[in-house]
Amino acid sequence: MHNIFLTIFCSTSIALILKHNDTKRGDALLLLAGNYFTASLISLFLFFSEEHSSVSSGSIVSGVILGFLFLFSFFAFSKAVNIAGTALATVSSRVSVIIPFLLSVIIFSEKPDLIQLTGFSLALLTIYFFYLSLKKIKTGNVKPMEYIYLIAVLVGVGVSDFGMKVFEQNLPLDNKSFFLFVIFGTAFTAAIILHVIRKRGFERRTFLLGNLLGIPNLFSSYFLISALFQIPAVIVYPVTNIGIIILTSLSAFLIWNEKMNRAGIVALITGGISIALLSI
Repeated sequence: MHNIFLTIFCSTSIALILKHNDTKRGDALLLLAGNYFTASLISLFLFFSEEHSSVSSGSIVSGVILGFLFLFSFFAFSKAVNIAGTALATVSSRVSVIIPFLLSVIIFSEKPDLIQLTGFSLALLTIYFFYLSLKKIKTGNVKPMEYIYLIAVLVGVGVSDFGMKVFEQNLPLDNKSFFLFVIFGTAFTAAIILHVIRKRGFERRTFLLGNLLGIPNLFSSYFLISALFQIPAVIVYPVTNIGIIILTSLSAFLIWNEKMNRAGIVALITGGISIALLSI
């Protein structure tokens, strides 16, 4: 289970750094470029330092596809934070657990037992209560068209997570580091090209913050893949998503003194129960 907990920690760090960048009005695309630059360097280092690392055409093709999808998902998340607020954007990214869970059951025929189904149902209920909680905290209303970014986050993150499951099913574990290098290298290249096309100035502070963001971003995927090789996806995805919501909320309370309303407290309780059931 340690890989799941490390995934939760890294993913929570991503959300907190993105929130900080939004408060500083940093350029989102440049932040992502710095993020993917660092992530690609770390994954390349891991590839050369690990004793049994290997390369395959499958890891290249799938890595390039996921690289564009990662950039799309991250950019959509940053726009959702700016337009809809950090709260709704975070919940939308965690609701994405529905996509890999269902696809794992349909495509890979993974059969959750009654206890896991109960835990998953509580996970969905937890996300709903967090949605109610965060929506009450947010000031102002979200316009209907602005939900496009929230939907883009949900679909992008969900399909990206399922892409990790496809890798686990079809490629050997020793391809992991190179696979991640292709993903992040592709995303970095695409982000730089888009930034040049937009003719925006270079913000050193934002790029350096992106470098910091790249560390938890790389290792969130690294530990997620490791978890999928050890534990069924129907357990990994719900536990990580609920865990990220809980840890992010607690961190926000400790750092920014964000209060928890009644719906948020209920969500923490149901989330804890769901994690316990899914971990059995």
